[in-house]
Amino acid sequence: MTTSSGRRGAARTTAAKGRGGAGRGGPSRGAAAPIVAISVGCPSGVGPEVAVAGAASVEGVRSVLVGDEAVLRRAARLVRVAARRLVVVDGRAAIERLAPGAIGIWAGSARLSRPSAFGRPEAEDGAAQLAWIDEATDLVRDGVAAALVTGPASKHAIATSGAPGSADFLGHTEHLGRRLRAREVTMAFASGKLVTALVTTHVPLRDVPEAVNPREVARASVWLARLLADLGREKPRVAIAALNPHAGEGGLLGDEEQLRIAPGIRLAARRLARSGSAAELSGPVGAETAFRLAARGALDGVVAMYHDQATIPSKLLGFGEAVNVTLGLPIVRTSVDHGTAYDLAGTGKADPRGMREAIALAAQLASAR
Repeated sequence: MTTSSGRRGAARTTAAKGRGGAGRGGPSRGAAAPIVAISVGCPSGVGPEVAVAGAASVEGVRSVLVGDEAVLRRAARLVRVAARRLVVVDGRAAIERLAPGAIGIWAGSARLSRPSAFGRPEAEDGAAQLAWIDEATDLVRDGVAAALVTGPASKHAIATSGAPGSADFLGHTEHLGRRLRAREVTMAFASGKLVTALVTTHVPLRDVPEAVNPREVARASVWLARLLADLGREKPRVAIAALNPHAGEGGLLGDEEQLRIAPGIRLAARRLARSGSAAELSGPVGAETAFRLAARGALDGVVAMYHDQATIPSKLLGFGEAVNVTLGLPIVRTSVDHGTAYDLAGTGKADPRGMREAIALAAQLASAR
């Protein structure tokens, strides 16, 4: 099945027009450097280290770290970022006054009673992570910052922390959708070799077939097409992956393709056409075929049916560089594609490329909006 939607006026432009996710572009010449709020993730993991290192290496962006000051200054020593570059800020005016190369630390960040132990998060660390996510989100929602970047958090540490609202925490995507009252949210990953969006996210594999339905397939397809347009694709080529092996073999290996996915593609095409968006949708396509074609450049993006169907090829093709993007929020949000890496915490050896790419893409998408 191949479907094309209509064209939406003029395609939105971005700082980078080439193929790939994080276009590495900063703001356009003459524009004020965008302010990016960064929640630093688990203080016992590598989040503070990659947040400081990433913020220190991206030009044309004013980064504001939301996390415990003592933890961040410890991280700066580990990654050899000069202490004088970290400056406490308490509002937009203070951020605007940051000298070139300076990195803000948000004064309102929740504080820890003591520095966290590397690799061993406690309840206080879980509660702090959730508070930092919310504080950084509010900075963007309230217009202090233009985009949100989130560091690697521990779902378990947050969910078992006892903090208000923590028990329901399944991940940033779901939490931010609730907090910002988004009608629909979509998890996506973008790198230079692959851009992919997910129909289902953090659900048990046994529940995936029931969770895949036409409405959710359409949601992921529409938002992926819009992301690709923001990344400079004038008519994105999007394949919607199958759920079953060989796209179900005409029903022999499953009927979800016929009953759930194909109707979702048709619904997505109608939604895109109504909004005047240009996109070419195809599928259901066997997942192995869809991702192979995308990797060689024959497709601009792939819609995956479940978490690992997307993240395995994404991390094989771009681990350390792929950026997690939450689509459908009223704000721009990006994140690294890796976890807390407790085994590396405190060594100063964590790779900051993912955070650097997340900051750059956040600034690019904020400029595109």
